[in-house]
Amino acid sequence: MPTPSIINRSSMSGRFTPELVNTLIDRVKGASALAQLSQQTPIPFNGMKEYTFNMDNEVDLVAESGAKSRGGVSFEPITIVPYKVEYGARMSQEFLMATEDEQIDFLAKFAEGFARKVAKGIDLMAIHGVNPRTGTASDLIGNNCFDKAVSQIVTVNSSTTATVDTQMETAIGLVQASDEDVTGAAMSPYFRSELAKMTYGDGQKMYPDLAWGSAPGQINGLPTQVSSNVPACPKVEDVTVVTTDDSTKTTTDHVLVGNFSDYFKWGYAREIPLKVIEYGDPDNSGRDLQGYNEIYVRSEIFVGWGILVPNAFAMIRKEVVEAKA
Repeated sequence: MPTPSIINRSSMSGRFTPELVNTLIDRVKGASALAQLSQQTPIPFNGMKEYTFNMDNEVDLVAESGAKSRGGVSFEPITIVPYKVEYGARMSQEFLMATEDEQIDFLAKFAEGFARKVAKGIDLMAIHGVNPRTGTASDLIGNNCFDKAVSQIVTVNSSTTATVDTQMETAIGLVQASDEDVTGAAMSPYFRSELAKMTYGDGQKMYPDLAWGSAPGQINGLPTQVSSNVPACPKVEDVTVVTTDDSTKTTTDHVLVGNFSDYFKWGYAREIPLKVIEYGDPDNSGRDLQGYNEIYVRSEIFVGWGILVPNAFAMIRKEVVEAKA
């Protein structure tokens, strides 16, 4: 993931105390499973159209002087539009009293942290269709997410007897039954852990490379990314069970598998360099920066993605039904 460049360094004089600068430890975490499984594509600022082209039938064997039949072609556009995401934070004006080197070090940490948050945000938005900060469904994203676009689902519940590797085979089978290739999989830490527990009759591990939390990047030769972003936003809906009691059904994503190489496109349209704001109320908190001796650090980026062929993907979801108290 790219790290935003740093601009707008203002009023650089003075310094932080050595104790403060020396304890700037970067604890920001974030990565994109989708980005690891697919290729980045430049996205124009005003969006772009990707066309899916498909010949609907096979070639026709025709006898000499025989009649030819229609083959047929599908040619459909998919529009990829960029979405703006931002991250900003207030801090004391003491920041402006630091030396230039100390400010650059701090802003570099902020930019690196922002890049990680964007990486995680891509997964949360493109898989679940949510605003990463609130965790709620975004009208801006709408159906442009795997949770809504993918209809090939392997549902796991209390009555499921299939092992996790059988569930995986079933999901892969759904993709291949749609005459599509499987180039990768994103799975939850829970699903990885369940695979790691599987043994043969003699007690030998079926997946020894997954022992002790390992995630090698490939399982049985299939590129695989293990990420907590996959189950990060469980969907909850109220249902009525056979009895007279109401219950809550929670469905949680655990695996997304399919052709990421060809049919998931993503990229950056525009990068807004990190900047320091000294005036106004940039986060709409009702606090004027100058009135509270604060500054605001912000970075923005425009990122877009598209799921070109939904049938090239399948998901494994765990369903839990619990009675309401």
